[in-house]
Amino acid sequence: MNESLKTLLVIAFLAVIVFNLGAGLYYLLVDRGQSKRTVRALSWRVGVSVALVALLMVGIATGLIQPHGVGG
Repeated sequence: MNESLKTLLVIAFLAVIVFNLGAGLYYLLVDRGQSKRTVRALSWRVGVSVALVALLMVGIATGLIQPHGVGG
């Protein structure tokens, strides 16, 4: 798999995580805590975060991703 494709995939996951975090904040402010939309948005954020960590672990285990220290 191309290195730039892997980077793009991780950045896309991070963008979805930040979007769901913002949506949760928006729903919290607009609905004043009286709606389940806030919980749903934050639950999606947690789910996507867990999926990203799981994909990174699988990628490292299979050798698709080569971890390196700080400074490479």
